[in-house]
This record gives sequence, structure tokens and C-alpha cells, in this order.
Amino acid sequence: ITTGLVNIRRFEQRPTETLVLGELLDRTVTLVEDGSRVTVEDVAMEQRRNRDWSITKVFVRRPGKGLRRRGEVLTLAWDAVTGFSLAEEGQGAANLLATFEKMNVADLATMLQDLSPKRRVEVAAALDDERLADVLEELPEDVQVEILGKLAEERAADVLEAMQPDDAADLLSELPQHEAEKLLELMEPDEAAPLRRLLEYSDDSAGGMMTTEPVVLPPDATVAEALARVRQPELSPALAAQVYVCRPPMETPTGKFIGIAHIQRLLREPPSALVSGVVDTAIEPLQVDVPLADVTHYLATYNLVAVPVVDDNDHLLGAVTVDDVLDHLLPEDWRDRDHVEVDPLDVTEGGGSRGT
Repeated sequence: ITTGLVNIRRFEQRPTETLVLGELLDRTVTLVEDGSRVTVEDVAMEQRRNRDWSITKVFVRRPGKGLRRRGEVLTLAWDAVTGFSLAEEGQGAANLLATFEKMNVADLATMLQDLSPKRRVEVAAALDDERLADVLEELPEDVQVEILGKLAEERAADVLEAMQPDDAADLLSELPQHEAEKLLELMEPDEAAPLRRLLEYSDDSAGGMMTTEPVVLPPDATVAEALARVRQPELSPALAAQVYVCRPPMETPTGKFIGIAHIQRLLREPPSALVSGVVDTAIEPLQVDVPLADVTHYLATYNLVAVPVVDDNDHLLGAVTVDDVLDHLLPEDWRDRDHVEVDPLDVTEGGGSRGT
């Protein structure tokens, strides 16, 4: 950076550009020498004297000849292969996904948006259900619908089951009603039931924003049990911040809601202590019809990362987390909107601009 200006606009691919990782890896090309077909697994780049970068070599693999044998690998000059400019049906994604195996889900979602629609669907289809579910939750709704619509119906239903219930319900609400109903019928009944309940509520109400899978424990559970539950890696930080203490049954809708046990308090108690002894009963749960503005005000007023949602009989239905609220407060295109150029030298240490 030499100008002092940072351009953080979203990358837009020009017609003459090719995405090396997104479009070249896993591509099937032809060897000039003998006409055989090989798969691209990696490429090498070098900088020219004019400071442009060019691909100089390709690492390719021949097809295997046995059930478990991998084919011969070759490192060749760029001009030793042809076929990069040809359209290809069903391009694989194994090597591309290996490159991004440890990538943060949000960054992987951003990478997917930079691909062409065809390549995006190919890469998404190669992800396992859990990973694809996580990625879909980070994508704009129109891209979610695009990808889900290209999956086989049974696969689409499996991916919806792996998503957080509130995110899955939001995605279903973007589909035509007959398509959403067909996917719900293909899901396991116990997975589809909470989604049907969520679809009954207004999108910008506590009921429409809540997740139906908070951490729920009975009052006679121990602190050790509570800590074991919140350590589960699939829990978001907001959901792991507190345990909801209720009478049986433990699945939402639960028995009578008693209160919240905060993770900080649990960490200060002996493992054998009961959660009923550390319950915070001062946090009033919300009703399902509470609007977004009131939910936001409640979270901010009491400095909470999540708040319980109950029905008229004080049965816990779910919890609204701060990330659910942010998704509704931010503009719909916040994940892919362009940003203005920011001059880092014109920003004060406290975050405001000079002169303001």
C-alpha cells in the first residue's frame, strides 16, 4: 500500500480473467504430446519483468488404472497442455476444497460468491452436508436459493437438517410454498417440526428470529454437566454463553421455564453444584410476537448475547441470539455490498474520523 488508501470493494472478475484456484484446479485438460486427458491438481506462477503474474507450470495427474491406484503425476510447462479455455461439464472440486480445508466458513462463503454460478454449484455440491450447511448460513439469500435449487431434493433436505433451525426456516421462506413443503416432507419429522413452527411467526419477531435448539437442562443437573454441554464445538458463542433451566421435557417446547445459568457463574462454582442454585431469574423471557426493535432494545439494555422466548404458559420455545438480531438489523446485501474507500490515516484511535 503506497497511497495510504485501502480499497475494500468486493472483487469483481473481469471477462478476460481466470480464477486460478476457483476455475483451474480439478479441471480436465489434454496433453499436447500424446492427447491423453489429465486432471490439474496445482499450478506454479512467476512474476514477469512488468510485474504481472503468469502461470508457468501445471501439476497434473493421469487417471488411475486400478480401484485404489492413483495415476502418474507430471509437472509440465503451461503450453504443454490445452483445454483451459473450453467449457467443461461437471468439473470436480476435490483439489480446490483441499486448498480451503481449514478456511473459516465465512471466508469460504466469500470465495464461493466470487466464482461463476456454474462453478459455485459444483464446489458447493462437493462439500459434505455439515460444511455446506455452515457455508449456506453465511451466504446472501439469493445465493442460498440458487445453490439449494441445484441439489437433488433428498440432498437439499439433508442440508436443511444440518443447518441451524432459524437459518433453515429463513431459507425455506424464500422458496415457493410448494417447494418448501416438499423439502419439509423429505426431512425427518423431528427435524421438520421446529421449522414448521418457526415459519408460523413473522420474520422480524422474536419467534421468527429465535433458534429452537438452545442448551436446556433440568434444575437437578450439575455444573459439570452444564459445562460439558456448552463445550460442544457446534454451538455458537452466543448459545454457549448460557444454559436454559427448565422442567421436563428438555426439547423445545419444554416444560416450565425457570431461568438462565450464565457461563461465567458456572465457571466459578464447584462441578458438583446444581444449576438450580445459580439460576438467574431476573431475566424476563420474551413472547414470540415481540418485534425486532424491542428485542434489540432488551438485549442492549441488559447487555445480553441471547434472550429466552416462551409461550403463554412459560414453556421455553427457543432463544434469540445477538447474531440473529444483527442479521435482521444490517442491510440485506451487507455480505456482498461495496464499501467506500477508507483512508486509515484519517481515522482516529477511538474509531471516529478526524474533525468529527
